[in-house]
Order: sequence, then structure tokens, then C-alpha cells
Amino acid sequence: MSEPGTQPLEQGTPWTASVLTLFPEAFPGTLGLSLAGRALERGIWRLEVADIRDFALDRHRSVDDAPFGGGAGMVMRPDVVDAALASVAERPGPLIYLSPRGRLLDQELVRELAAGPGVRLLCGRFEGVDERVLEARGVAEVSIGDYVLSGGEVAAQVLLEAAVRLLPGVMGNAESPAEESFERGLLEYPQYTRPAEWQGRAVPEALVSGHHARVRQWRRERAEELTRERRPDLWRRFQQAAAGGRDTKD
Repeated sequence: MSEPGTQPLEQGTPWTASVLTLFPEAFPGTLGLSLAGRALERGIWRLEVADIRDFALDRHRSVDDAPFGGGAGMVMRPDVVDAALASVAERPGPLIYLSPRGRLLDQELVRELAAGPGVRLLCGRFEGVDERVLEARGVAEVSIGDYVLSGGEVAAQVLLEAAVRLLPGVMGNAESPAEESFERGLLEYPQYTRPAEWQGRAVPEALVSGHHARVRQWRRERAEELTRERRPDLWRRFQQAAAGGRDTKD
């Protein structure tokens, strides 16, 4: 995906999400709740949703047709989708089609998107979108995981939720993002709160010791342990990055 963030966000200009979908009623959905919802109300980011059927060329508002070569299902028409994409051509941010064959959405990509002026998201349905319009418009494809959904609306909300929470002013504690999973190449350490003992299970002694160095060490060790056990792929990358850092210092 090229130029994921394009230009940085101008001061005073809200980060803008432009969404093209056959189900505009799906938005804001969960994006209207909690951190993202409060940030939307405060104008930190803006959500614009357009119904792809509004760009249909017939009175039946048809947006799909049978695939060439045969096969099950229908395919979204390139002329209709192109007209919809043209309507957001002047909106900020990269143009993204939510697709299981796209680049995997990870925290690195989320940070890139959050650092830009916004995103333009195309939510597909049926068997997908005619390839020609994706090629003609230079649409990037992004996947939220190795599974198939009925459409791109849920995937779009996942991407937006992940990006919006990183926008300045959205999260109350500025340190929170740095402590979360993936931000340092590791999964997040376990969390505990009151009561100190529950059903015979006590909070780890290091966390109630009052010694900040012990707390930091315990959290680091648990984060490494969890990553090593549950995500060996992340653990290998973390070790390689650490080794590379040592080589640089040497």
C-alpha cells in the first residue's frame, strides 16, 4: 500500500473517514460509542457515509451482475463503483477496499493511517468488486484477518476504531497506547484491579509492592512470556529486532 498517510493532519482539521457502502445504516455503529463516539461528538474526527446504490444507473438501483466465466454469486459493477469512488476523489486519505486478499491490518499500518488526514473506505458485498475499477482507481486492499465476512462494513469499523483511538486527544491517558499489545512488538502484560484477592486468587505481589522498578520488570517479563507462548511469530520478530538493535550499537 503506497503513501498510507499522504499528508499529515493540518491543525484544526478533523481526521476524516469517508465510507462507501450498500448499508449506510450500519454506521456509526460501535463507532458512535465510548472513546470513538465521544471523539466524533467533539469533532476530533469526522464520519461521512455514502450509499453506493445512489450511484446506480437504472431505476432499480442495481449495483451488481453475474460474473463472467460463471460461478456462484454476483459481482459489484465497475461503472457503479467508479461513480461512487469519484464522489470521494477530493476527500482526504488513501483509498482502501476491505478485502480478505489485502495487506493484513496491523498496528504499524494503523499508526500510519492515524498519522494522515483520514481514509476513504470501500465496503464490498456479494463476491466482491470488478477488478478493473480497483486497478483503474489504484485502490489499496486491506484485510482484517484470514477469514471471510459477508461484507466490508464490520472490517471498516475495525479499521476506523483502531485508527481513531490513536488520534491526539482521543485517549485520556497519553501513556495508554504505548503500553498496549503490539506497540512494542510484544503482547500486553496481564492486568489486575481490586479486590486484591478474589476466589482465592491473589494479585501478583510485585504489583502491590509499591516498587516501580519491580512493577516494570514484572510487566516486561510477563509480556515476553505471553508473546513467546501465544504468538511465536511476534516473538521471532521481536528477537530479530532486538538483535538488530544490538548490532547497530556495536
